Amino acid sequence: MIVLGIETSCDETGLALYDTGAWEAGKPPHLGILGAALHSQIDMHQDYGGVVPELASRDHIRRLIPLLNKALNASSRSIADLDAIAYTQGPGLAGALLVGSAFANALAVAIQKPVIGVHHLEGHLLSPLLADDQDRRPEFPFIALLVSGGHTQLMLVKSIGDYELLGETVDDAAGEAFDKTAKLLGLDYPGGAALSKLAMRGEKGVFDLPRPMMHSGDFDFSFSGLKTAVLHQVKKAQTNGSDDEAFRANLANAFVQSVIEVLGHKAIKALEELNCRDLVVAGGVGANIQLREKLTQMAKDRGCNVHYPPMDLCTDNGVMIAFAGALRLLHINLVTKNLGAFDIQPRWDLSSLNVN
Repeated sequence: MIVLGIETSCDETGLALYDTGAWEAGKPPHLGILGAALHSQIDMHQDYGGVVPELASRDHIRRLIPLLNKALNASSRSIADLDAIAYTQGPGLAGALLVGSAFANALAVAIQKPVIGVHHLEGHLLSPLLADDQDRRPEFPFIALLVSGGHTQLMLVKSIGDYELLGETVDDAAGEAFDKTAKLLGLDYPGGAALSKLAMRGEKGVFDLPRPMMHSGDFDFSFSGLKTAVLHQVKKAQTNGSDDEAFRANLANAFVQSVIEVLGHKAIKALEELNCRDLVVAGGVGANIQLREKLTQMAKDRGCNVHYPPMDLCTDNGVMIAFAGALRLLHINLVTKNLGAFDIQPRWDLSSLNVN
């Protein structure tokens, strides 16, 4: 079965084809990736310091058909070869989601194939299964740490379609805190990657920033207070004239260390309390080198394993949507009932998908 995946939840337009033959034959799942095409809107939104929803929606409209043709060509397939269409139904920007939903449903009606709405976060948390190294693929049940610009959550993943929310951010997502802190330090949007690079040049221990909710006793997160602490340091440095490159690098280092220590502590705590041996880290922040090094070492010290998606699947992409949709069709036989309906869900609890 060949599934087309369509991702338009925010500022990336991604399309990909996935063949379930590899999965069904017990072969490495990544062998089912036939071809993909992706366009990022980062350059367009950079001048505004963040994603402009209306511009994002309009750009998705322009990109979908060219990217579909590109993905088909890369796969050496045609539209006639498709067996199903999966698209991001939510959560995300309403206008952006509508573009993907309309395109997916129109195509499904035209070729008379089933369509399935996929939860964006389900795509992320299943993407490490596509790692091309056997040792890096997790086994159910596992703990998933989803960290991106819009989400920071800890999930217990019991099987495909069976998820339990353990904790989430009560204010800013980790990726959002990265971007806002980067802006405070004078870095361009999106500043997460630039902030991490700047942090590598900084000296540890110069600033003692808070570790919000690290010992709260639950699995929730909070990063708005940390961002405020950075703001206070920036204003203080601007007042006394010490706002130089070394200051920014040292403060960036302290910020990154604070975030990864909180994320690591909560993730390891979840592994221990729920008696799991596998931790999955997914989402854009999952590509952060410092976070990967910290989590890998913490898990290794406790005899556990950490799994990451391939770097090119950390950001939003069509491959993860095609893959998640394909697994739901195979294991749950779930398709969207209202073919042609605009049934997007900008806010959507992942655990509401549970079929058990």
